[in-house]
Amino acid sequence: MAEEEVEKIIHHTKHGTFQIVGTIANKNERRPSYVLDEYFQLKREELLERLMECDIIIYNITEDADQMDEASWAISALHAEMARFSQPKMFILISTVMTWALSKPVDADDPEIPFTEEDYRRRRAHPNFKEHINVEKLVVKMGKTVKLHILCQFMVCLVCVIQNVIDHKPKPHYLVAVDDSKTTIDDIVKTIADVVGPGKTKRVPKEDAFLTRDLRQMDIDALFVNLRIEAVYLKESFNIHWVCESGLIDNIDRVVEEYKQTRGLLPIRVCIMGPPAVGKSTVAERICKHYKLHHIRLKETITETLAHLESIVRMEDGETEAEDSATSSELLETLKENMDQNGGRLDDQYVIRIMRDKLKSKLCRNQGFVLDSFPKTYEQAKDLFYGETPEDMRSKIPPFNKKIIPEFVFSLDSSDAFLKNRVLNLPESLVEGTSYSQEQFLRRLARFRESNVEDETVLNYFEELDIHPEHIERIIKSVGKPKNYGPTSQELEEEERRSADRRLRTEAQKRADTERRETEEAQQRAARWEEWSKCLEEVKKQEHDLLEAQAVPLRNYLMKNVMPTLTQGLIECCKTRPQDPVDFLAEYLFKSNPQVE
Repeated sequence: MAEEEVEKIIHHTKHGTFQIVGTIANKNERRPSYVLDEYFQLKREELLERLMECDIIIYNITEDADQMDEASWAISALHAEMARFSQPKMFILISTVMTWALSKPVDADDPEIPFTEEDYRRRRAHPNFKEHINVEKLVVKMGKTVKLHILCQFMVCLVCVIQNVIDHKPKPHYLVAVDDSKTTIDDIVKTIADVVGPGKTKRVPKEDAFLTRDLRQMDIDALFVNLRIEAVYLKESFNIHWVCESGLIDNIDRVVEEYKQTRGLLPIRVCIMGPPAVGKSTVAERICKHYKLHHIRLKETITETLAHLESIVRMEDGETEAEDSATSSELLETLKENMDQNGGRLDDQYVIRIMRDKLKSKLCRNQGFVLDSFPKTYEQAKDLFYGETPEDMRSKIPPFNKKIIPEFVFSLDSSDAFLKNRVLNLPESLVEGTSYSQEQFLRRLARFRESNVEDETVLNYFEELDIHPEHIERIIKSVGKPKNYGPTSQELEEEERRSADRRLRTEAQKRADTERRETEEAQQRAARWEEWSKCLEEVKKQEHDLLEAQAVPLRNYLMKNVMPTLTQGLIECCKTRPQDPVDFLAEYLFKSNPQVE
């Protein structure tokens, strides 16, 4: 079961009645506060011992296919261990309405007659849900000896039904748990789109459903089921505290609000205040981009409203109801007439009406908004946000509408000299045709200062509601993390594609840089080697020339003083032919040395 459902059981049960244990699929998931113990990937022998310790065993086979095999094993194992039961046990199997998907009508002549629990033997499962019905049949068979229950649920307050089964301990039974709604998937989709979206839906061919990644085969199968089932036993025997007995459509506002609260998908409402040219629109755009909010500006909202009214009036007959068209036409004429009388401006009553309708629109109500530079006076703020206030607070604060009042108010300010200098330095192309021309800007700035020196200012209004304006530096810290639905699967795929492209470009750039560096290093090494070789050759040449120059005196000395004597000695050696020519030559040179006396 979902965590929220179990929490509801705990909430509606006396403290200490249950000790909750259970198996988990992911060990990293946060343990709910109501759980006594969690089991992860137990062997079946260990799991059986844990089941034997439990008085009530609940298996939900509607989501995880692995649970069907385990549920079959569990009921068979418990049935085999009945002799070891210290006290009676209750086994509850939560199954799916898809085990009834192909059931033939109760009366062929009147297909509108609904199925009831008594018809469970006639049920025929969808081909993809044969295993589910086999588990049901096994539980029904074992239920003759063990206290077993099957809950076939569809659009119902399932938690309350389980609570009643546990409390009333009825005889083993096949229970059908459905609400009283007789709506189609088409009705539900249109209602959800109208409440949390723009109200538009699109019909797609059946074949395209199989191409949708967000839909599993189980989801697709469920979309094509057309059944009418009535929970007779449940209504007659149980005292159920219904949340949405009449169905999802009749209770859509409550369901959507609970969904938003549970998932933390809450609209963020921000108001940016300050003098003209202080940078409110720039800050508002950045906040809208970060939090995915709608940027609400007075001029654009009025233009958008007029265009919308004109489009309704221009619609051909049959595309819109006559009453709506007449109302829109009348309002459009009134607004245009008022603008003609006021030089293109609207009276406050019409401005307030247009802005209030915008803040109450589905987009602002579901996702949130950033209100840019409006309201400008205390009276405008009081009229714009007017609404019912709780009895205990009426004497303390002005009445306001909680659904459109900003949660956060940020006030920007600067000196007049700075603002004037900033406007004067703006490019002429940006100033032309805007309210930043010198005369208009000075007039707007003076009007803003005059309206913010009295006690009743817009900021005073928010202070009275205990919404304290904060400085711009603390926006992200004050507002916190985004609370919207986050990116769609298509946006995630696009972001993954962009990330992959960036990664490939980065890797390609790194490879190119590496190759370029390697090429440059190789070229530098070759250049250095060539230069070194040239230097080495030059050094060798210089060394050779130096040795040659140093050898000239010695050569001259030898030619002048040594070679004549040596030549004469060799001649004498040849004439004499001594036994030891070397010794003879040495002796001759010694005697013939002019330095020897």
